[in-house]
Amino acid sequence: MPIESWDEIRTAWHVAQAGTVSGAAEALGVHHATVIRHVDALETRLGVKLFQRHARGYTPTEAGSALAQVGGVTEEQFAQLATRLTGAGSGITGDLVITTLPGLVGLLRPALQVLAARYPELTIRVQTETRVLRLEYGEAHLAIRAGSRPSEPDNVVQALLQGGVSICASQSYIDRYGIPKDDADLSNHRFVTEDMEDSRAPYTRWLTQLNPAPTIALRSNEAEVRYCAIADGIGAGFHYGQDPEGKLIEIMPTRPEWEFSVWLVTHVDLHRTPKVQAALAAIKDSFAP
Repeated sequence: MPIESWDEIRTAWHVAQAGTVSGAAEALGVHHATVIRHVDALETRLGVKLFQRHARGYTPTEAGSALAQVGGVTEEQFAQLATRLTGAGSGITGDLVITTLPGLVGLLRPALQVLAARYPELTIRVQTETRVLRLEYGEAHLAIRAGSRPSEPDNVVQALLQGGVSICASQSYIDRYGIPKDDADLSNHRFVTEDMEDSRAPYTRWLTQLNPAPTIALRSNEAEVRYCAIADGIGAGFHYGQDPEGKLIEIMPTRPEWEFSVWLVTHVDLHRTPKVQAALAAIKDSFAP
């Protein structure tokens, strides 16, 4: 029959550890009659003898030893879980899961450096997925999202950044293809862009609506791959932020319809915890103009 009561298993484990009913009762803080009742009920439910009773106390049978081993491991896991839960609620330790789009990781780097330096007991996990992770299901502690304002219920949403992008290319690309005269001339150019048909970025949607459309030379969800491709002259592309190699030249300036919004999202149940508040402060500081 299925085992339904952890209390009974825990009691049996303590009996195996102590070797006596009185010892188990003392460890558990219960009456010795409760210990006997738990052991008898568990043996009845399982249909096996867990202990040999004798004048000096209880000796586990083979079945009792097997059950005691599982009970001991489970007791230890519960103790570890309690420690983790306590730390997760009151301290800045353990895992901190941040979900964001691949293209926003570069903007997040200063905040990650600050968090790692300030909180050495914190393990930062950055999940770069195009899928929207569900904060209400505990898939992440906080999210950095781009596009329209997130509208999921029970989320705390804060504006983080309003950014503009421009179309850039390398000198080698310009030498080969020139600079586009206007939107129509973009059909004679090659582009590096995201590898997402359902991208929420306004500039990517704008690009897909061009008619005639430019040739797509390379697609990637990784911002660093796109940057390298533009810097290497594979194609022109939208760019925001730093130019670490100093190879990008703006060939079409930013426009209002290309601007993107970045949002900082937390779930209301975790928003006030020290760990999340520490992360929010570091991220806001790093994104501040």
